[in-house]
Formats: sequence, C-alpha cells, structure tokens
Amino acid sequence: MQQLYKLLFFLIFLTASIQLQAQNDLLNLLENDSLNKGQKDYTYATFKSTRVINGQSVETQKAKVLQFLISHRFGRLNSGAYNFFGLDDATIRLGLEYGLTDVLTIGVGRSSLEKTYDGFVKYKVLRQRPSGMPVSVVLFASTAINTLEFSDAERDNLFSSRLSYTYQAIIGRKFSDKLSLQLSPTMVHRNLVPTTVDQNDVYAVGVAGRYKLTKRTSLNAEYFYLLPGETANDYYNSLSVGFDIETGGHVFQLHFTNSQGMLEKFFVPATNGNWLKGDIYFGFNISRVFSLKKEEKKPY
Repeated sequence: MQQLYKLLFFLIFLTASIQLQAQNDLLNLLENDSLNKGQKDYTYATFKSTRVINGQSVETQKAKVLQFLISHRFGRLNSGAYNFFGLDDATIRLGLEYGLTDVLTIGVGRSSLEKTYDGFVKYKVLRQRPSGMPVSVVLFASTAINTLEFSDAERDNLFSSRLSYTYQAIIGRKFSDKLSLQLSPTMVHRNLVPTTVDQNDVYAVGVAGRYKLTKRTSLNAEYFYLLPGETANDYYNSLSVGFDIETGGHVFQLHFTNSQGMLEKFFVPATNGNWLKGDIYFGFNISRVFSLKKEEKKPY
C-alpha cells in the first residue's frame, strides 16, 4: 500500500509537470506579446512573505533585494507555569535570502535546533497573470547539515550522515484581493534516520492559505499531510495558524504550531506535538528587506 501511495504521488506530479510545460510555452508567447506592448500584468503579493508560517510560500525575493529573517519558537504551552508556559525555552533560526532575479532566490540560515546550517534555491517557473496564467509555480530545493557532536566519537561517523535534502513544488493562486491558496507536494530525504521504523524518503503534501483582513494584516494557516506509512506512529502532521502584520519594510508573523523546528527536515517528517494535548509552540517570524540596487542619478 505504501508503494501505491508513492506511485500515485509521482504520477500526479508527472502529469502536472507535463501540463505546466505546455502552459509554459503559452506563457512565453503571452510574455513576448506583453513585452511588445511594454507591459507585464503579473499578479503580485499572493502572500506577504516568503514564508507562510514554517513552510515556504510561492513568493520569491525581488532582484537585488536582501531579506534578513528571524524565526523564533518558544517551548510548549503545556510545559506549565514553572517554564512560564514555554517562554523560558527557545529555538531560533537566522536566515538571509537574496534575489538574484525577480524569479530566482538563494538563501542560507542557521538553526539552534541540532545546530543546523541550511542553504536553498527557489525558482519561480510560472507567474500568475490575470490575462491567462491561473497559477504561480515555484520549485524549491534545500540542503541541511546537522553539526551536533556525534554521540559516539569512537564509531566510524560519516559526514554524509549529517545531511538531509528537501525538494518541493509550490503551486499557488491569488483568488481575490483577500484570499490566496497554495499546494506543496514535498519530499524530504534524510541520509540517517533515528530508528529502523523511520523512512529515509518521506513524502507529504502541504496546503496553505492567506486571508487578508486589512491593508496590512492577514490570517495565515498551513498543514502538511504525511502520506500513510511514511514515519513512525509517534509523529503528527504539522498544523500551524498565524497572524501577519506588515509595516513597510518589516513583516511580523505571530503564530501557533505543533512543530518546534523551522526547517522542512524537522516539521515535515518529525513533528511530535499533539494539538489536542496542548503540545503547541508560540512563535514569530520577523523579516526585514534591504534593496541593494544602485540608485540611478537623476539628470539636472
């Protein structure tokens, strides 16, 4: 049954890829026509940030724009008053993202959880347009390196055991000025897993949405569904809800989630928090963007 799910997963993904390639040819024609007319009617701000909550959004950085991102998760709310309901504990990730072009973003980061370094590339294959292209499609790939000291230094420890990889296709659509949704087929590969029950390759499907409340605020939610049989029984699907506040160059994201980790290798295959038992982490993301474009000299 597990192999059947994987087969269906890839058949759906392959079919979508073939359809998107055909749409891409149409997009090229539309773009050429648009360029001839001197205009580009792309749909912008499907999401307000490059993150929905934990997961990536369909957004990429603008060309020559650098983003500094601070992601923070406190401890579990059900840890009690002694730990100030989780506020005494903290997990943090610091990240930098840079737009090489409007559709190609690279990024690096460092998380305190497992002292993990990560790097990624994010490429927008298709861009939603009111004139014909119904969705935006982004391809995402990342590598994460666990730098914790090996528990047994006498053992023949391999550097490859520290590595994990994530591959994702993000398909998003802005339905109106208020509502945006996206779908994210995801695969996470871990070279070394905790137990023999866990799988090296884990497949999941992410669903996320944004509902705009005011010009500068919105409600966000995301859910990653693990395909049956992919992980041990003591893991859960990642569910997060949040509230975004945009203030010019800053975006503040406040949220609740059952996932402590902020990288795909953590929250997709290894979420161990149960919402029904109060295993909920309060956290926030703060992003600040800096334009590195040279200002054009104005003629006198």
